[in-house]
Amino acid sequence: MVKGFYHSKLSFGTVDGPGIRYVLFLAGCQMGCAFCHNPDTWAKGQQLITAEEVLQDVEDYRQFYDSSGGGITISGGEPLLQPEFVADLLGRAKARGLHTAIDTCGLASKEAIMQVLPHVDRVLFSLKGSTEGSYQALTKAGLQDILGNLRLIAARKPVTLRYVLIPGYTDGKDSLSALIGIVRALPQTVELEVLPYHTMGIAKWDELGWDYTLQDVPEPAKGEVDAFRQSLRQAGIRLAATEN
Repeated sequence: MVKGFYHSKLSFGTVDGPGIRYVLFLAGCQMGCAFCHNPDTWAKGQQLITAEEVLQDVEDYRQFYDSSGGGITISGGEPLLQPEFVADLLGRAKARGLHTAIDTCGLASKEAIMQVLPHVDRVLFSLKGSTEGSYQALTKAGLQDILGNLRLIAARKPVTLRYVLIPGYTDGKDSLSALIGIVRALPQTVELEVLPYHTMGIAKWDELGWDYTLQDVPEPAKGEVDAFRQSLRQAGIRLAATEN
C-alpha cells in the first residue's frame, strides 16, 4: 500500500474548502515562499501514513463533514509532489462519498496533476503573485509555469484561487491589473479569495534559524484589503462567498 509523508492533521478545518473538513497536511514543498507560515512542512521528514489510516480517522468525525457539506482536503507542503499517495487516498475517499479537495501552489509536473485530478472535486490554488517579478521576489518558481498548470486545472475542475495581498509585492495597480488579466484568461470562471498577508509564521522561521526576508513588511490595513477586493468586484471578478 502506498504511504505518504505527512506533517500534521486537522479534524475540524473551516478554511480549507466548503463546510467542516478533515485536513491532512503533507510534508515536502519546493516553492520556498518568502512569506510561508509553515516552513516546517518543506522537508519530508519521517512521518508516514496510509490512505486507510487517514480514512479511519475521518470516519470518527464523519457526521460533522456530511452535515456541513464538508469533506477531506489534502494540503501541505505540496500534495502534488506525492501524486500516487494523494490519488490513492482521494480515490478511496470519493468511493466512500466524501467531498474531496486539494490545496496546491501549482508547482508540479503535468503528469502528477493529471494523476490526481480525477479524484478531486475542488482545487484550492494558491497564487503567490500576479507578475513575474513578484514570483522572482517571493518564490523559487516562475509564474508562467504556474499559470500553465492553473489553466490545465481550471479547464477540468472547479477552482478557488487564493491570492495573498502583500504590501509592496502583490498589492499595487500593476499587480491588480495582472491578476484581473489572469482570471479573465482562464478557461472557465473561478472564485477568488484575497488573503491578507500576516506575520504569524515569523516565529517558525526563527525556530529553524532561517532569515525571514520580509521582516519589515507590514500587514495590510483592512481598508487596503477592502479596496483591493472592491476593485476586483468592479472588474467583474467573482469573489469567494467568504469575501462578500
